[in-house]
Amino acid sequence: MNRFTRPEHFDHSQPPRTAVLAVQLGTPAQPEAGAVRRYLAEFLADPRVVEIPRLLWLPILHGIILRVRPARSARKYSLIWSAEGSPLAVHTAAQAKLLRGELGQRGQDVEVAYAMRYGEPSIPAVMRELRERNVTRLLVLPLYPQYSGATSGTACDAVFAELAQWRNVPELRTVRSFPADPGWIEAMARSIEQSWLQDGPPERLVMSFHGMPRRTLHLGDPYYCECQLSARLLAQRLGLREEDYVLSFQSRFGRAAWLEPYTAPTLAALGKQGVRRVDVVCPGFVSDCLETLEEIAIEGKQSFIEAGGKDFRYLPCLNQSTALIDALAGLVEQNLEGWPTRWRDDEEAAGDRLELEARRKRAKALGAPD
Repeated sequence: MNRFTRPEHFDHSQPPRTAVLAVQLGTPAQPEAGAVRRYLAEFLADPRVVEIPRLLWLPILHGIILRVRPARSARKYSLIWSAEGSPLAVHTAAQAKLLRGELGQRGQDVEVAYAMRYGEPSIPAVMRELRERNVTRLLVLPLYPQYSGATSGTACDAVFAELAQWRNVPELRTVRSFPADPGWIEAMARSIEQSWLQDGPPERLVMSFHGMPRRTLHLGDPYYCECQLSARLLAQRLGLREEDYVLSFQSRFGRAAWLEPYTAPTLAALGKQGVRRVDVVCPGFVSDCLETLEEIAIEGKQSFIEAGGKDFRYLPCLNQSTALIDALAGLVEQNLEGWPTRWRDDEEAAGDRLELEARRKRAKALGAPD
């Protein structure tokens, strides 16, 4: 049986649907070594994530990294795990539900689902559920403000790979990135300003983005430039001078040169320079996760304080905030333009049902299964 001989259910009585598929990176199912190992095996085997020839990389991954790193990472995950589970998973599920509600309030009859690039719920599984509900128009929304091949690119890869197995492919659109989206910049700025209401701004605001190998920039990845753009626009909106903020990159992995300056040494340098208070925000993340809650809020604080700093404040991601949901809804509406997504009134809906029933009868008369 080839890939196109697998039966695909189609119900002629179902109306065609439009859906938004929000895609996040992923997370282990549990903060324990076995679950982390399974997650890392999928994540680090992605050639978009680690651009080393497979013959060289896979023996290192399976022979060394997956034997050593899972237990260490599991201990870190245990520090940030909540009663509900992984913060990233909890926030992403809530974002999808809230976004669906907000779009409905705006008159958009659109389904919203979410999937993880690595782990569960998987992109193929969620897309097949959408197909069963007769989704014929799909907007893919990678939840990364800045584009990188290792994040947004591989999310789209997974969507395209799944569609390559389908006989009946839906209309498809993707949100590439939104580093300068006015709604998102405004949401970030308001969140930061809210945290400054009582004590005012810090001596220095550190904007920490996830790092990427430096070679990706030279090979044409726009991530570095989009991070610079987001930082500049956010600083302008906050009324900051160039000397008031610092852009840095975190999460370096391996020995290769990554985008600089690195966050941990930057925080240590600020402490040594006598800067008493720094606030750190992560504009490359829409949800708090291991990289923000452990690497920044715990390890970053330690780097700053041990170097002589006095007051370290981590400013949370937008998570489930109304401002983020409003921004995402605006972004989705822009990208849905031209598709029939408005709610139908009762009379129109009744007419639609009659037409669908007539269509089902015509299809059955022509030999379609009931």
